[in-house]
Amino acid sequence: MNDILQQLATTIEQRKQEGKPDSSYVASLHHQGLNKILEKLGEEATETILAAKDLERGGSRADLVGEVADLWFHSMVMLSHLEVEIDDVSACLAKRFGISGLDEKASREQA
Repeated sequence: MNDILQQLATTIEQRKQEGKPDSSYVASLHHQGLNKILEKLGEEATETILAAKDLERGGSRADLVGEVADLWFHSMVMLSHLEVEIDDVSACLAKRFGISGLDEKASREQA
């Protein structure tokens, strides 16, 4: 899975650097700035929540998967805009792997 996320991160970075806002969605988001990117991220988070609730009531699994993909994509655009590498997020997750979620959360609350 990490390969596809890395490929996507590379494409997002290329579009950020070389894309034209009138022909590239990623370039247009970067051109509009962080507030627009965060607005889209918020929309996708809400749509993901709604799709999850719908699935629990017998809705479409494919709808939820699509919304999560949109959420991940827009999260990656935000990271790119802020010059945070996807590898930093992967490293953070790897560091947490094997640690109880409750213990990990408690360690963050103490910091």
